[in-house]
Amino acid sequence: MKKVPLKELATITAGQSAPKPEMFSNEGLPFVRAGSLEELIAGKKESDLELISIDVAESLRLRLYPAGSILFAKSGMSATKNRFYQLKTPAYVVSHLAILIPKDCLFVDYIRHVLIKYPPSSLIKDLAYPAICLGDIQDFKVPVPEDSDDQIRIATLLSKVENLISRRREQLRQLDELLKSVFLEMFGDPVRNEKGWETEPLAKFGSLDRGVSKHRPRNAPELLGGKYPLIQTGEVSNAGTYITSYTQTYSDAGFKQSKMWKQGTLCITIAANIAKTGILTFDACFPDSVVGFTVNPNEANILFVHHLFAFFQKILETNAPQAAQKNINLEILRTLIVPKPLLDIQNQFSIIVAKVESIKDHYIQSLTNLESLYGALSQKAFNGELDLSRLLLVKE
Repeated sequence: MKKVPLKELATITAGQSAPKPEMFSNEGLPFVRAGSLEELIAGKKESDLELISIDVAESLRLRLYPAGSILFAKSGMSATKNRFYQLKTPAYVVSHLAILIPKDCLFVDYIRHVLIKYPPSSLIKDLAYPAICLGDIQDFKVPVPEDSDDQIRIATLLSKVENLISRRREQLRQLDELLKSVFLEMFGDPVRNEKGWETEPLAKFGSLDRGVSKHRPRNAPELLGGKYPLIQTGEVSNAGTYITSYTQTYSDAGFKQSKMWKQGTLCITIAANIAKTGILTFDACFPDSVVGFTVNPNEANILFVHHLFAFFQKILETNAPQAAQKNINLEILRTLIVPKPLLDIQNQFSIIVAKVESIKDHYIQSLTNLESLYGALSQKAFNGELDLSRLLLVKE
């Protein structure tokens, strides 16, 4: 392996300023923004992005980038996310993104995989104002095999594992869609209350109270590092159905100024990410940006309430008052009018959820194993520690 600057493998440039909103249309070619990368990587079609006609693009002198170009953010918080996307069709690109146009079509997949392993975000000097200069990206050195065929072999091997990872993620997405379909079949759309269920304020289903974090500043060192699990809004937002892990803990001092919530509590975010929910699988503390909902088992099933929020989340977020950041208060949640299906039907739904969650657990473990395999293989591949001679060479 030798290390070469990226400019030897690709032409590196940046996109251009975004057109005004009224310049976009219902036809044309896609315009890719920094915020589009996550959606594209997750499977969104480029044709579903904002479109701009060729005539308008030419009048603005926008450069059209070819299919196969590799995009990643070079400024803003997106630059810290290490998201790399390869264009499937020609597109226009916003100025926050760097574009790598491989000089040899054989290099394309290799470059993308090597960037995943050695992301240019390591060049960011100030996380308060993340930015990477084009010149630094051009001079950024990455490992490259002496034999160009080995580039293809490495890319082929890693792409096989990457495809398995994508399939697992898609299976997990489909299971979530299945639960949504089952919910709609059993209860109808709860926002419109299609099945005419009796309605009640959410407070009738159980008790809702804000988390507690009395001390300021909240992240004072003496509050952290003990034995008491501390859940944050991001962990609730990213949890799915169940919150199974945590990254921070309270010390004895932190616990004294907070409150412990029991396993089985439904956590509801009321700031930043509005009305996202997750169910605790362990006792934990959380700050006042999270509400704890304790269900009355004679009134509702916690899994029904959790899935209910998936339908009301957008409404709550849209109507949230905005100061420094969007938030909703406890009274909004307590007085939220929701349908109240028969408890027996709610419990039947929870049995189905439990079976699907069991399958999801299996897929999540498989996904974790595949991601670990990808990491181990890429480490060995880019260190020149893999015997690639037996790997079938595939040239397109």
